[in-house]
Amino acid sequence: MESRKVTLGTKEWANSNVNCYLGCSHDCRYCYAKKMAIRFKRKTEKSWKIMVPNYKNIKKGYRKRNGRIMFPTSHDITPNALDNCILILRKLLQAKNNVLITTKPNLNCISTICDEFDSYKTQIQFRFTITSYNDELLKYWEPGAPLFEERLQSLILAYDKGFKTSISIEPFLDKDPFELIEISYPYVTESIWIGKMNYMKSIGNNQEEQKYSDHIQDINSIKNLKRIILKSKKYN
Repeated sequence: MESRKVTLGTKEWANSNVNCYLGCSHDCRYCYAKKMAIRFKRKTEKSWKIMVPNYKNIKKGYRKRNGRIMFPTSHDITPNALDNCILILRKLLQAKNNVLITTKPNLNCISTICDEFDSYKTQIQFRFTITSYNDELLKYWEPGAPLFEERLQSLILAYDKGFKTSISIEPFLDKDPFELIEISYPYVTESIWIGKMNYMKSIGNNQEEQKYSDHIQDINSIKNLKRIILKSKKYN
């Protein structure tokens, strides 16, 4: 079990991963998976948000693997994808795997997963991506994803049902992510991960894009990052 702490930097979350869709309807502007899919011509800028099932991965069987499996990593668990995601999770858990479920959580999806896999909770840890408590920022950077209150309620739900919970504030979209940490901390049983934005898609083409680009540049300034590192020590 991970200790309950705030963690910075890039460390391995799992030993392997599984995905069952190509594309993601959340269509986050900073998404590295989207960038790679476009680069290697698996998707286009417009088609990325259309999630296409990977039936090979959906239909296959899964054995016990060494270490923890992260699911998913290049798409999210959305209402339209939920049935196939549950099918994959059931196969992984019945094979006695430990699974890190990573998602920008939809409340109905999390409620269903908790109910479906209550008897497997010792094998599951949720890692909810909550990058800001500011819905204006979320709507711009993560246009198809749930807003803050729904993500927070998903965290509280999983916590109340006795699941292991952690959150990822990667990338953090508020200049001071510790306001978000203070809100979330009571419902986290494991770790909180903080990371800065490393990839922005062609920002600065118009006034709106420039505004959000400038905001991220301010967040990523050396002065601000040093302040965040120092402040994180009080949680460890």
